[in-house]
Amino acid sequence: MAVPVVLLASPRSFCAGVERAIDIVDRLLDQRGGPVHVRKQIVHNTHVVAELEARGAVFVDELDAVPDGATVVFSAHGVSPAVREEAERRGLDVVDATCPLVTKVHAEARRYAARGDTVVLIGHAGHEEVEGTLGEAPDRVVLVETAADVAALEVPDPARVSYLTQTTLAVDETAEVLDALRARFPALRGPSSADICYATTNRQDAVREVARDADLVLVVGSANSSNSVRLVELARRGGVPAHLVDDVSDIDPAWLEGVRVVGLSAGASAPPRLVDEVVEALGARDVEVRETTSETIRFTLPAAVRR
Repeated sequence: MAVPVVLLASPRSFCAGVERAIDIVDRLLDQRGGPVHVRKQIVHNTHVVAELEARGAVFVDELDAVPDGATVVFSAHGVSPAVREEAERRGLDVVDATCPLVTKVHAEARRYAARGDTVVLIGHAGHEEVEGTLGEAPDRVVLVETAADVAALEVPDPARVSYLTQTTLAVDETAEVLDALRARFPALRGPSSADICYATTNRQDAVREVARDADLVLVVGSANSSNSVRLVELARRGGVPAHLVDDVSDIDPAWLEGVRVVGLSAGASAPPRLVDEVVEALGARDVEVRETTSETIRFTLPAAVRR
């Protein structure tokens, strides 16, 4: 599968929220042994989940699969208040691995709803993060995915509308929906700082940079990883063929026919070692790192796992 040049996007792979969530489960397994139950996938990556399962983590869809009084970890994508209430009612020992940037969006949803606004959440239906945010104020929060959804939106008071966004969206597509919201609701209010997280934005900027000079873009990440899928879509919108691969075994040699330069990145939940394996398999004589920014953010671990 040799290609002459690989342009390695940077930043790529794990973000601070993902590292924190995985570290929480790792530490619980070290301190308490298995099983440690985790509601949903701790992060959206098949390799991370499989490695933690091998150590004793048990991933469940809902809390009814967790024994009374057992330890349960809430995933990085967050949960609704109803899930927290169920855990408390059943005496579960909860360790919360929700990304602090998702927690910020939840707090905004509660605040906007409390002041009487209709809260418009821009996001993807069915995503765990979206389900958790909707649950903060189900009578006040409404979901839109596209500008067409905005056109069909009916609200009790057009002068009292605010917006939030899922943290892992494509910046340019979100801007289109936000423009439609502002056109319909001139009094629209929103967060003082963007909800789309720094890591999502940084990885999109880095992919945009390598895609300019690439014949093909590969993004390492799992199919249920929203931010990974957005990276592929971004490259394609720029006119560059792009594919999402869970690991090196997903690469089709036919994609590389006639390709001189491959742009390579990874979603925020993909382990760095998977990128290294792809680089090795591509066998490039020239590997160039294209760094658009440096990430130094780290999030504090919850007290339950700090030692």
